[in-house]
Amino acid sequence: MLYRILLRFLFLMSPEKAHYFTLNILHYFLKIPLMKPCMYGLFRIKAPVTFLGIEFPNCVGLAAGFDKNAQYLEEFKALGFGCVEIGTVTPLPQPGNDLPRLFRLPKDEALINRMGFNNVGADVVAQRLKNRPKELIIGGNIGKNKQTPNEDAQRDYEICFTKLYDGVDYFVVNVSSPNTPGLRDLQEKDPLKKILSALMELRKSFRDQQKPSKPILLKIAPDLTSSQLDDVIEIVTETGIDGIVATNTTLSREKLKTPYKRVKEAGAGGLSGKILFDHSTEVLTYIQDKCQCKIPMIGVGGIDSVVRAEAKLKAGASLVQLYTGFIYKGPWLVRRIARLKK
Repeated sequence: MLYRILLRFLFLMSPEKAHYFTLNILHYFLKIPLMKPCMYGLFRIKAPVTFLGIEFPNCVGLAAGFDKNAQYLEEFKALGFGCVEIGTVTPLPQPGNDLPRLFRLPKDEALINRMGFNNVGADVVAQRLKNRPKELIIGGNIGKNKQTPNEDAQRDYEICFTKLYDGVDYFVVNVSSPNTPGLRDLQEKDPLKKILSALMELRKSFRDQQKPSKPILLKIAPDLTSSQLDDVIEIVTETGIDGIVATNTTLSREKLKTPYKRVKEAGAGGLSGKILFDHSTEVLTYIQDKCQCKIPMIGVGGIDSVVRAEAKLKAGASLVQLYTGFIYKGPWLVRRIARLKK
């Protein structure tokens, strides 16, 4: 009830303003003596899960896009997340798309965003990660700059991979955001294989330098056809990358309760929220059925309850990630889901 009252207040602000207002308040709140251990006691559940050779404190992660610039890692740790996926990070800083670019659809408990990879760039993020909190797993979600042509995209991914390598525990290759023009074209077989193979070679060179091996995962869109998903499975198998994050936001606007006029006013962008659950879980299930559960996967998309998190895990995900469900349901959702593996 208290969180619903808080949400009504926050919804009086624009979505981006409310986002940073809330996180900044939490940042200063944790500086009050004894507040941090109190938060840990309320929200943090230790239920270790081993995934890709990494021990996660629990099975609940924060999806990419919420803490793009690795600014609030300690805050999300205090809210109970076992993992935070930062980014999407690009080689150079970029402002993203014009405002407004984030829209609420409360009737559907959904969001439409066209952020456009707004971030401070790989150098700044890498510097921040030198002071990362302990006992929190950090994923690095990487992408290309908007101005980089697709034929040069491989270089951008390599730059981010190199600069963030020492600061993160695993990588996620993002070629599935709908908000950077032409980015989803990189999901096609040839360009995708080129990028992933290059990163695997780069990782090998780091291992030859006695650096630890960092898992590489691919984040895919929920809008891929069956034949495209078959290509993804083939590419993952051929390149030897470690897993898949399923899924990103959708371009679909089907089955929304929000009036058409309001949806049209929001305009282009990726749709997230509980309406995405069925579609994203179908993608997860399809891949696991096709590959007989041999590809490690993280499930994300439409998780707003313990029941839906459990469904992702039963469908073959080893971990789950929250974004929109966390906004609408609040931090207690993290604790309840984390207890599934306890």
